[in-house]
Amino acid sequence: MKTFGRNCGFTIWFTGLPCSGKSTLARLVAPELERRGRAVEVLDGDVVRTHLSKGLGFSKEDRDENIRRIGFVCKLLSKHGVVSIAAAVSPYRAARDEVRAAIEHFVEVYVNASLETCIQRDVKGLYQQARAGKIPNFTGIGDPYEPPLRPELIVETDKESPNASAARVLAKLEELALVEPAETSAYTAEEVEKIRARLVKLGYIEE
Repeated sequence: MKTFGRNCGFTIWFTGLPCSGKSTLARLVAPELERRGRAVEVLDGDVVRTHLSKGLGFSKEDRDENIRRIGFVCKLLSKHGVVSIAAAVSPYRAARDEVRAAIEHFVEVYVNASLETCIQRDVKGLYQQARAGKIPNFTGIGDPYEPPLRPELIVETDKESPNASAARVLAKLEELALVEPAETSAYTAEEVEKIRARLVKLGYIEE
């Protein structure tokens, strides 16, 4: 993936199973980007469903239309120098690839967590209701989730802390020259060392 100017707008697209940690990461990454002087807008899947995509259901067609609408807003914002952060399940690969093709500066982050972990995190009990047949077409139970084939980044939120995952997202944005490195670390020296040790253990970096 080519690098871009550090002052351009771009889109971070968090995708993954329900309760995998997409919204949590969006809430961690957004304020750090703002601290670095960037204008940021977060499009959370649940909020979008209430406003931008009100009236859409959960058929494949409606899900794809929901993603197109989020992608359209991200494209407009990114075009005008804003960092758009989308946190949406977006289960179908083709719909995500369609959005990628429409947005010049697109960073796809696969928020990967096991189904068991997502079920444990589900305070609303949606997975349980889906398994009981009360929620049809629920991603991960009644409907499939198609993981990205070539995302810019994979974070494994069932194996690392939210702060560690957020740090990896920010590091990737720096690597792609989309944002300037922070003048001061967003994490303490102790936190940085813990993150480094964890990444070594997972095989992402070498000693």
